[in-house]
Amino acid sequence: MFTKIRKRDGREVPFDDTKITDAIFKAARAVGGEDRETAVSLTLDVLRMLKEKYNGQVFSVEDVQDVVEKVLIERGHARTAKAYILYRDKRTRIREAKTELMDVVEEIIKETDRDNANVGNSPSAKMLQIASAASKNYYLNRLLDEDFSLAHRRGDIHIHDLDFYATTLNCLQIPLDVLLKNGFDNGHGYIRPPKRPSSATALAAIILQSSQNDMYGGQSFPFFDRQMAPFVEGADDDEVYQAMEALVYNLNSMHSRAGSQVPFSSLNLGTDTSEAGRKVTRNLLLAYEAGLGHGENPIFPNVIFRLKKGVNFENGDPNYDLFQLAVRVASKRLNPTFSFMDSSFNRKYGDQVAYMGCRTRVMANRRGPEETARRGNLSFTTINLPRLAIKAERNMKLFYSLLDEMVELAIRQLYHRFKVQCRLRVKDIPFVMGQRLYMGSEDLKPEDSIEPAIVNGTLSVGIIGLAETLVSLTGYHHGQSEESQAVGLEIVKHIREKVNEACERFDLNYTFLATPAEGLCGRFIALDRKEFGIIPGVTDKEYYTNSFHIPVNYPISIFDKIRIEGEYHKYFDAGHISYVELASPPQHNQQAVEAIIRHMADCDMGYAGINYPVDFCCGCNLLGVINESVCPRCGSSEIRRVRRITGYLSTVDRFNDGKLAELRDRITHFQ
Repeated sequence: MFTKIRKRDGREVPFDDTKITDAIFKAARAVGGEDRETAVSLTLDVLRMLKEKYNGQVFSVEDVQDVVEKVLIERGHARTAKAYILYRDKRTRIREAKTELMDVVEEIIKETDRDNANVGNSPSAKMLQIASAASKNYYLNRLLDEDFSLAHRRGDIHIHDLDFYATTLNCLQIPLDVLLKNGFDNGHGYIRPPKRPSSATALAAIILQSSQNDMYGGQSFPFFDRQMAPFVEGADDDEVYQAMEALVYNLNSMHSRAGSQVPFSSLNLGTDTSEAGRKVTRNLLLAYEAGLGHGENPIFPNVIFRLKKGVNFENGDPNYDLFQLAVRVASKRLNPTFSFMDSSFNRKYGDQVAYMGCRTRVMANRRGPEETARRGNLSFTTINLPRLAIKAERNMKLFYSLLDEMVELAIRQLYHRFKVQCRLRVKDIPFVMGQRLYMGSEDLKPEDSIEPAIVNGTLSVGIIGLAETLVSLTGYHHGQSEESQAVGLEIVKHIREKVNEACERFDLNYTFLATPAEGLCGRFIALDRKEFGIIPGVTDKEYYTNSFHIPVNYPISIFDKIRIEGEYHKYFDAGHISYVELASPPQHNQQAVEAIIRHMADCDMGYAGINYPVDFCCGCNLLGVINESVCPRCGSSEIRRVRRITGYLSTVDRFNDGKLAELRDRITHFQ
């Protein structure tokens, strides 16, 4: 009857009616049918309808499928028709996903994407990005429940690091002291304990790299001064300095994760008052201050100076001189950032709280000891808060209804990911689990599930764009209006309560995160602008404002910004950060920097930093603010511009479009 059919790519191939029968029978079997003869009879009906409709003309695969659906429905086979439609839709999505994947790969081959500002453009980085794109494609189309996949695709939520959904965990506060004391095996033989500072810091770098290769997020030493102190006792400052200098060099040059980037490393220090601990802090800060070989600003490690009254915060405290040194270094190199042990939410833990990377905090624990070390975040998912406000059209009751629905969806999706992660075995994460770095992994064998360990980790619900949300709901953001500030605090308090309820319901460590929206800041707003158009103060930029921050282009004093943002830190138990923008490195006004840090402490912040431009001429090694496109001293156009992106440092050339737009909009905060 028919000899040709047109494929989706335009090719004409021989027509085979048994394929119609097979498809109908497959759909029937999906709903319990077992009669192939009925499928044959229905095929004849399809052929008759095709003859009537196309009268000898060549038709397409899609045309046949349309007729099959019509015949099934008209002949009373509604359940089979539904199964056929679902199967057809699934096949269509798989085809489209493959096409989309190929398009993404084509773009990656030209240049890697910039979701992470520390991923380079090397061949291995491209390979990682291609694998990442394929993994995301697989999880969205094959693993995730449809409601989770759809919510991520359309931008209601963002599942962070989707490419690692079923393969590993996010981050870890590493027990460096245990590993250095006992030695370890990172896969090629036993590494014995070090005896000298240089060996200890060399192994510290290897430990960070080994852990990074097992995970996709940050790696941190929660008490670097205390953990390293036993290995510098008896050494003079020069030897310790050389060891710390080597550590800084290694952490800026030792690539991991298929060569795409150096370990995303953090070192917490400042509170060990022993002479050995003080020696570690002092020399690490001095090495960081000196910079890299030509004086370049280091990107890593992210140095976090922990402040506590009675230890280092007041004149007369045993480590007050180290606080002064930290201020000096921060005034030249952007790092260290500062964490506050005396804030209302950290105080009850003494000096045991440590931060990581651009903001992560892991402390409370329903399933084990409330400790920072040997624990980390498992995964996090961010809610598109401005979209909910746009949809609510200033109806607060509707906004909270939409918010509750989306928070619940994020909580369920995180639980789904947790159960997927529980399928992993110790041997799948050989260093972190096999060397017993993670709390609860002590007695696990290679074939055991990692679930007994990861119940100690955290699952985080995050938000971005509170400022745009408030503009959409009230007409003003929280920097412009005390009333909007009250609404903002009410919103985050409400979410925190919902997250706390999830802790009770699932008996897991759900937490609330001030999301470090790097690639996400541009993704959400692009989707919203496409759906809702340009809304002044909401979708009229290329990015949403980071977490609960005041918009970067809003003129506000340093002290008002700190006061307003400080009220939010206590709600975000998974992590938070605030920073202020200065016009240039405040090397000659360290008293002002200390005053800012003290105001941050007074305003109940947990973690904060000072921002300013750091430019470096690669031609003549000039360090300073270089506003021109060429060096004013030597004329070189090779300028290395370092900025803080979401809480950590990077060079501007690696910022994505959204963050570049944000950088252009940033204005300095006045005193």
